[in-house]
Amino acid sequence: MTTIAGTTDTLTRDALAVLQPGFTGTTAPDWLLRRLSEGLVSVGLFGRNIASPAQLAALTAELRAERGDVLVAIDEEGGDVTRLEVRTGSSFPGNHALGAVDDADLTREVAHELGRRLAECGVNFNWAPSADVNSDPANPVIGVRSFGADPGLVARHTAAYVSGLQEAGVAACAKHFPGHGDTAVDSHLALPRIDAPLAVLETRELAPFRAAIAAGTKAVMSAHILVPALDPDRPATLSPRVLTEVLRKDLGYDGLIVTDGMEMQAISGTYGIERGSVLALAAGADAICVGGGLADDETVRRLRDALVAAVRSGELPEERLADAAARVRDLAAWSAAASAADRTGARDGDLPDIGLTAARRALTVTRSAAYEPLTAPPFVAALTPVANIAVGDETPWGVAAELARLLPGTGTASFAGEGAGDAALTAAGERRIVAVVRDEHRHSWMGAALDTLLAARPDTLVVEMGVPQAPPRGALHLATHGAARVCGRAAAEVIAGA
Repeated sequence: MTTIAGTTDTLTRDALAVLQPGFTGTTAPDWLLRRLSEGLVSVGLFGRNIASPAQLAALTAELRAERGDVLVAIDEEGGDVTRLEVRTGSSFPGNHALGAVDDADLTREVAHELGRRLAECGVNFNWAPSADVNSDPANPVIGVRSFGADPGLVARHTAAYVSGLQEAGVAACAKHFPGHGDTAVDSHLALPRIDAPLAVLETRELAPFRAAIAAGTKAVMSAHILVPALDPDRPATLSPRVLTEVLRKDLGYDGLIVTDGMEMQAISGTYGIERGSVLALAAGADAICVGGGLADDETVRRLRDALVAAVRSGELPEERLADAAARVRDLAAWSAAASAADRTGARDGDLPDIGLTAARRALTVTRSAAYEPLTAPPFVAALTPVANIAVGDETPWGVAAELARLLPGTGTASFAGEGAGDAALTAAGERRIVAVVRDEHRHSWMGAALDTLLAARPDTLVVEMGVPQAPPRGALHLATHGAARVCGRAAAEVIAGA
């Protein structure tokens, strides 16, 4: 017979096991190491935790010294969303660029190389890829994080990405189930709603997740979105209908279900993170992601205690918590075995520069008859929108740094809002203008600024680093399909005729 003390210990360890907290700093705090010894299995890393590959490897070794099978998770999509290269920009183009090329073998190779670099640093769980079909061009949070707007294309590249990443020994996580692409609201800020009928959801939103499951994805991340055709009352993360009936039963998925960040306003602003975490686990989630904005021991303690209390009150069945904790530990065991298999080394056909190769292939180039590559340093006018929260504002983007390497003396400045075009003209002086935009179709002020620049200076070159929805214009128009560092380099090479 289990003693009360033994039961409490089991509940506490299971409650800790299902949490995926973050922390601040580039070394592991004492509280985090203590929680790992008490039953915590997973740790989430963000840009604030990473200074260099060597430092990251030392950090993960520190965590592993406390718990050998620790799951070290990261939000490393490549492209615009990078944590590994948060201060320099990514060496890999993001999903939209890979979708533009539409070579599944290339996508697999990019994902494998990204996974290999993560594994070398001791990271074994990647909250990627985005399996969202970006069917709403005005989507403020997905955009270039999606492979595209065609469900078939998104499905085959999601499967290729999952395969490549996991061949490198890093667990993949298809997100954001059941699909965040048809939203005009960012779930970091509020609760989005998708009003598509069930038949559309089946053929559009769910297709890439079926492909990810068939490819063996180790994890699926839930979305904080309301989909009335599936559940008119609760967002997907908190919905038994979405997580248990659709994902588990209808799609036959048996791996780990992890929530999107519970501190996001779609959940924290409506249910609160403690109540939301209890409901998510009861709905069928196995792991609670928290730490993007909440990263301290107090948060972990509060969530642990809320889960234990919910079990004791009968609101959360003890067997459901135990099942969730077991799934987390199973993934930890798989990751530990994958790491021990030493899959991080090179294999036949590995290409260290595969990211740049992919970025070059992704470029869509529209030239006027009169265009000649630049030989004199231009002025780069970056028409800069408010940063996507998932991307953050730490990561540099654009073409100025790469152009400066090819054309020393290149100048640059950022402009935004009404009057941006006139301000850019004044700053440029007599220099040739390269206007860099990001989702021109979503920002009326950006389109107006380009109108102003092209009316005064028809020889202006335009680089679109978001979703290329607006018609090409300018003496040269380059669509990079993303703002990763390698995308900027690929564009700069064309501009300078390199």
